[in-house]
Amino acid sequence: MIIQNKRIFASILFVLISFVCAAAQAGGSTPPPPMTPPPGLQLPIDGGLLVATCVGLFYGAKKLLFNKN
Repeated sequence: MIIQNKRIFASILFVLISFVCAAAQAGGSTPPPPMTPPPGLQLPIDGGLLVATCVGLFYGAKKLLFNKN
């Protein structure tokens, strides 16, 4: 087989596999889980988000400024 035929075959195979995966997830006999978790299990994600962003910006700036190579 030439390379072009292999690429076409691989593309068709990936498309068919994605259809099979989507079909397996489409149906189901179990009801969907509730949308909101119980009140005791909610965790905020905004507490450390600002700190992590600032640390990342400072680290990136340091790498850009002090990269002598």
